[in-house]
Amino acid sequence: MNHFVIADPSQCIGCYACVAGCVESHRQAGLQAYPRLYIIHTPPHGTMPIQCRHCEEPACAAVCPVKAISYQRDSIYLNESLCIGCKMCAVACPFGAIVPGGTPTPKFDFNVGQYTYLNTPYQADPMYLREIGLQERLSLLNWDIGQKTVAVKCDLCYFREEGPACVIACPHKALSLVDEQTEQPPEFIEQAKTFAQLEAGEARD
Repeated sequence: MNHFVIADPSQCIGCYACVAGCVESHRQAGLQAYPRLYIIHTPPHGTMPIQCRHCEEPACAAVCPVKAISYQRDSIYLNESLCIGCKMCAVACPFGAIVPGGTPTPKFDFNVGQYTYLNTPYQADPMYLREIGLQERLSLLNWDIGQKTVAVKCDLCYFREEGPACVIACPHKALSLVDEQTEQPPEFIEQAKTFAQLEAGEARD
């Protein structure tokens, strides 16, 4: 059984603490300082982060031409140093959980540090509007001369002994790591699957 992080939309308040924790933990590890999950707002269904499901038969790994995606440590691992940025995995992912990311060229007005991937946090606009701007910048069709982008996806923070940073950062415990020792109520699993399938369908429409 592959391990993965699952979200409870009834508990998520869209505070983006999980996103901030994800970015900071990867920045400290020397990896791309981009979020491996992003928040989806779908009233009245709820709010929850979308991230890699670590599929048992991952389509992303099947289409990768350089074998940068492989099965390791009971999860689907992406080697950023091997990735050539072809974006085939992002196209193949049914959940839209893989996005291109890379160090921006100097002309982009990006802040340094925790908020490298966002506009300035002191702007008056709500955080979700800045998230929309982020997704536009990380669009599969977006590119910039001189900037190398690689695929970015959830890696379950394999470099952290305490586990995924998003799970620890969530103030409402809406995120949880599912593994062999985890016991989740069947109705919760079904609710999460239904919500994820709904979002995948809307994303492709």
